[in-house]
Amino acid sequence: MLPEHIKLEIVTPARQVLSEQVDAIQLPGKDGYLGILPGHAPLLTALGIGALSYLKGSTTRFLTIMEGYAEVLPERVIVLAEVSEKAEEIDVNRARQAAERAQKELTGGSLETDWHYQALALERALARQQVAGKSSGQRT
Repeated sequence: MLPEHIKLEIVTPARQVLSEQVDAIQLPGKDGYLGILPGHAPLLTALGIGALSYLKGSTTRFLTIMEGYAEVLPERVIVLAEVSEKAEEIDVNRARQAAERAQKELTGGSLETDWHYQALALERALARQQVAGKSSGQRT
């Protein structure tokens, strides 16, 4: 018999971000998003940069995930992320400024620009803006 809920734990080197029983999860994998429901087959996957969403009852909540790994088991998902923030923790102005700086560096054409670093900075800032733009208690 399949479990009704799945435990979602999100941990960074700095703190435990979340530990809740949820109904469904969507993770930003390296090659696209993964949908996880209770009873999912065991899986270990690398994570990319993006929005993690989870459904609890009729409420969808959002967090950022900035790379890491996830272990998926039938009754539990553990996310080990480099950085993770809840939507309400994100400073939108700071994320907007970071995106503008990264875009300026990327389009400025300077030979000293670290393209990979600036592209990652832009991707992180855009993920933060995306998550912050979603209400942390949005109805589905």
